[in-house]
Amino acid sequence: MKLLTEKNGQLSETEMERYRRQLMLQGFTGEHQWRLKESTALIAGIGGLGGTAAIYLAVAGIGKMVFAHSGNLTLSNMNRQILMKHDWIGRSRVVQARKTIEEINPDVEVEVFDERISADNIGNLLDGVQIALSARPNFNERRLLNAACISRNIPMVEAAMNGMEGYLFNVVPHVTPCLNCLYPEDNPEWEEMGFPVLGAVSGILGCMMSIEAVKLLTGYGEPLLSKMLVFNAMNMDFRKLNIRREQNCKVCAGKN
Repeated sequence: MKLLTEKNGQLSETEMERYRRQLMLQGFTGEHQWRLKESTALIAGIGGLGGTAAIYLAVAGIGKMVFAHSGNLTLSNMNRQILMKHDWIGRSRVVQARKTIEEINPDVEVEVFDERISADNIGNLLDGVQIALSARPNFNERRLLNAACISRNIPMVEAAMNGMEGYLFNVVPHVTPCLNCLYPEDNPEWEEMGFPVLGAVSGILGCMMSIEAVKLLTGYGEPLLSKMLVFNAMNMDFRKLNIRREQNCKVCAGKN
């Protein structure tokens, strides 16, 4: 097979054809595509957000993804989790997610962990990873991931939604605020599975997470830096807010 050489590697004719339409983007070159191919992303949560982000990272040509999500698929998951199929209810979510991604783009490697994020496994989950996508439905796991990414100098895309609303921002160690800067305390009324979800809203957010991940991994475009995107799909109000690092943040303060 003939190989087309780029600055940092080689893309095959098949890859050039598969990604031909995104290679038509102004300023997006074979070098950007190669950087994506050589990247590994941890998707922390394969639900409405993480599952959608995983699909679009796969079709964009990321080299490898690591899925971390515990538990089996339930009927109530099916209004938003587009990696899933009805006949897989009762079986491992991450196993089905890997199967779907392999059917969509067999060139993407997928490693799965059917477990929650914990202090014991976070190091293993982040081993060899260049970016993390934070999409777990609880703050405990999000905080563990945030702190681990800061300590390992790994960028993280943070996003969450509730009903028709959502937010998105990037955590770039030593550059931007971290999750703890903005949310130093948990909301005691927040329950892991107690908030409403319209699948299309989580899908919108998952798509935007994948876009930010592609930008951070490849250097293409302008990722959100020290800015938070917030939206309300009820009236299609989208805004960008300035955010800043907290000097006394227990997680990222003094780590320059």
